[in-house]
Amino acid sequence: MKMSIMGMVHSKPNSFVISLINNPSEPETDIGLEVTVSFQDRSVIRNAKVSGKWGKEEKNIPYFPFTPMQHFKMEILCEHQQFRVQVDGQQLFDFTYRVQQLQKLTALKIIGDVRLTKVA
Repeated sequence: MKMSIMGMVHSKPNSFVISLINNPSEPETDIGLEVTVSFQDRSVIRNAKVSGKWGKEEKNIPYFPFTPMQHFKMEILCEHQQFRVQVDGQQLFDFTYRVQQLQKLTALKIIGDVRLTKVA
């Protein structure tokens, strides 16, 4: 399974967050993957929330792929044991599954300093 998120970063961005979640109407829903892009420290932080508890953040990335006023294409691939995330065709990170039932992740939530052009 693959999800593509295409958009353009705002001109003066602070951050944006992309989350794969279980139930958007429940405040304590499981989050299978949350990606927080911060422009202040040029970081891409990943985490997951299972049964109301956040896990350990992961921060290591080989490069920072986002630029103000530039388009990007993020692809989230569901592999055997992990999410594999690429930006503009380049591998950015892998994130081992923490939610056991991926089929329950039925919603995508995106907030912050980005304008979406396509989600598929």
